[in-house]
Amino acid sequence: MKTNAYVAGVGMTRFGKHGDKTLKALAAEAIRAALADAGLDARMLQAAWMGNAAAGVVTGQEMIRGEVALRGMGIGRIPVVNIENACASSSTALQQAAAFVMAGLYDVVLVCGYEKLFHEDKARSLGAFLSAVDVEDPEGALNVVKQLARAAGESYESDGPSAARSVFMDIYAMMARAHMKAYGTTAGDFARVVEKNAFHGSLNPRAQFRERVSVEDALNARSIVAPLTLPMCSPIGDGAAAVVLVSARKAREMSLVRPVRMVASVLATGWDRDQDRDDGQHDSVGALAARAAYEAAGIDPRDLSCVELHDASAPSELIAYEYLGLCAEGAGASLLAAGDTRLGGRIPVNVSGGLLRKGHPVGATGCAQIVELTEQLQGRSGARQVEGARIALAHNGGGAIGVDAAVTVVTILQRE
Repeated sequence: MKTNAYVAGVGMTRFGKHGDKTLKALAAEAIRAALADAGLDARMLQAAWMGNAAAGVVTGQEMIRGEVALRGMGIGRIPVVNIENACASSSTALQQAAAFVMAGLYDVVLVCGYEKLFHEDKARSLGAFLSAVDVEDPEGALNVVKQLARAAGESYESDGPSAARSVFMDIYAMMARAHMKAYGTTAGDFARVVEKNAFHGSLNPRAQFRERVSVEDALNARSIVAPLTLPMCSPIGDGAAAVVLVSARKAREMSLVRPVRMVASVLATGWDRDQDRDDGQHDSVGALAARAAYEAAGIDPRDLSCVELHDASAPSELIAYEYLGLCAEGAGASLLAAGDTRLGGRIPVNVSGGLLRKGHPVGATGCAQIVELTEQLQGRSGARQVEGARIALAHNGGGAIGVDAAVTVVTILQRE
């Protein structure tokens, strides 16, 4: 979808463990920051899209999540749309909100992603991820892992991942092993992703983890499931991020300083690729969404200044380089080794620290990517500023169906 919606303001909390704050309080903090950044009063909002993935499981809040959060801020009367779409919840909310703005139905809208994943009962936190697959499949999430294992030429026997870790770490591990087998990628390559993103995260005051991590430390850390060690897996977290979108007409009226436009946003869902008789990465849902976004924006990957992508695991980042077209298939490790995706490189990736270091409160992740990229395009990112940033891409995926993500959103922003 090609859009002409403008980002008028952004705001977010620090990501991490917020045991002293409610889900509503986190949302309010981010929303107030975004409204202040836009210089707008909450009374000017005409509609709101609220993205949350796991409150029903973790906090017990279902059905009216957005209405509850906004009412606590004194915001009512306006349409409120609740979006739940796995880790892509607030990316989906943004894409849908932009469509309504582009259609001329609203001039000023709010998009907010918010999540609390920490809970004293860890099983409840991990249980949220178990529901991001087809639960009516007799084998549930394990069937996804088994299909990926076959793609890697292996067999898989469960040792009960749901009791100790998110089943998605098993999924990412099998994806990694398939890539290692096909292209000679090593655990050291995945550790280099961690080192890079930890360096970036050390420069981000809103990141969950700000400590630097060496390649050796990443390799020698506690094993989660081979080849993944703890730093190679994104953490759970709490947090919120918000974006105020306006129409082109409203943007002109506001005389936005350093305006940032959403030039494209594509939402795509996975399909059963086995039926297509082709399991190649070129046909993944991520590749599909990226190609459509580039076409809608009228650009190609060489035009990008920076990228925030869904590094739920370190191997996920390397694999995404390839299907997003940042390099050839199988060349992700080489792109990383050349320093191209590091701050100061040709195409810096996850300068926020990514999910690995900034954190991954799943419902907030998509909006947080837009916050980071907007600030980059406006030259507001301080020590982690990408010099001359003009066009940026956000990639956010979620859930698992078959051997692919259940949903992916790719959004392209441009400074005008």
